[in-house]
Amino acid sequence: MILVAFRHGLRASEVCDLQWSQIELDAGRLHVRRAKRGTPSVHPIRGDEIRALRKLRRENPTAKMPFAVHPHMLRHACGFKLANDGHDTRSLQHYLGHKNIQHTVRYTEMSPDRFKDFWR
Repeated sequence: MILVAFRHGLRASEVCDLQWSQIELDAGRLHVRRAKRGTPSVHPIRGDEIRALRKLRRENPTAKMPFAVHPHMLRHACGFKLANDGHDTRSLQHYLGHKNIQHTVRYTEMSPDRFKDFWR
């Protein structure tokens, strides 16, 4: 999907909203629906993209998620993972580039092991 997003200049929301019905693998065409009132268009798909998309469809025929998915979830997942691994809030703040620590504490507040080593 990174290759498709790059080649076709897709916004994150456009990649996340991409449907198989927009992709004509046999004809080598991608029907792009633009966000932000952009003009929809039809782009050619190259051989390497077609092969990668066929593989994706073959290996993940029911990739539907029962909730809305967006790329920013990866950022949150990173924060929660690092917090769960025991990294301190100040380090997380700098790693994620938060100016205000209030944006960082959400990750450490939810950590299930945050009190684990208090009385060692």
